[in-house]
Amino acid sequence: MIDWEGVTEFVAVAEAQSFTGAARALDTSVAQISRKVAALEDRLSIKLLIRTTRKVSVTEAGQTYYQHCRHLVEGLKQADRAITELNATPQGRLKITSSVTYGEQLIAPLLSDFMLMYPQLELELVLSNQTLDLVEQDFDLAIRLGRLTDSTMMAKRLSSRQVRVCASPSYIEKHGEPHTLSELSQHNCLIGSLPIWRFIENKKEKSVRVKGSIHCNSGAALTNAALKGLGIVQLPDFYVQESMDKGELVEILVPYREPKEGIWAVYPNNRHLSTKVRLLVEFLAQELAE
Repeated sequence: MIDWEGVTEFVAVAEAQSFTGAARALDTSVAQISRKVAALEDRLSIKLLIRTTRKVSVTEAGQTYYQHCRHLVEGLKQADRAITELNATPQGRLKITSSVTYGEQLIAPLLSDFMLMYPQLELELVLSNQTLDLVEQDFDLAIRLGRLTDSTMMAKRLSSRQVRVCASPSYIEKHGEPHTLSELSQHNCLIGSLPIWRFIENKKEKSVRVKGSIHCNSGAALTNAALKGLGIVQLPDFYVQESMDKGELVEILVPYREPKEGIWAVYPNNRHLSTKVRLLVEFLAQELAE
């Protein structure tokens, strides 16, 4: 049977480099800390700490023991927090990031609804098309679109997006409609951040280098250019779906369309998922469900 006595106290002393600091952190007395650590050393039959009148230092054996125990103590803390928060009212700050257009069109309105449900929350929403560092910038959650590349993060799929290739009826009438990927080279393609468009051909991924008269990192601006008949565009459906429904844009090259990509809630895997974040992820998953 595992004996936990003294472990929490030892970790606190090792981190504070002081019995007084450890007692303050654990809200107990120095005598209690000293007694627990001494009992732990007796049980292990090894010296973990060196005490002098000036300071407390950790022995080599103590360093090894600390490296193993600190994860266990943190796990216990997280377990306690998880149980405590099960019935807790969400409160405090929520810091979230999302891409600009998707954030403006879908995420921000849903976050407002969530804030109405839990008025004790404070929201900080950062809209950026850059992949921000969640740990370094202290984000609780990120909404990421498409393929995930960071394996150090936890992710929950909320919904999906479909990338479509579109043109206006006026462009098709004037320049014709491409029916194969090779025909794209004969057309003016409105290009985003990269001049590479992805497709599926013969059940395999295929990347096609395109060229055109407009390069812009704004999907909304490219959609506007396509509506005015300036060229062909490849964009996620939340940019073009409304215009397609109105007949202002027509989807082309449908047989080569890629499968749907995920829309994800992403958070650091070493961070306890608090009640407010857990409830938000559940809320977004429900509202964005297809």
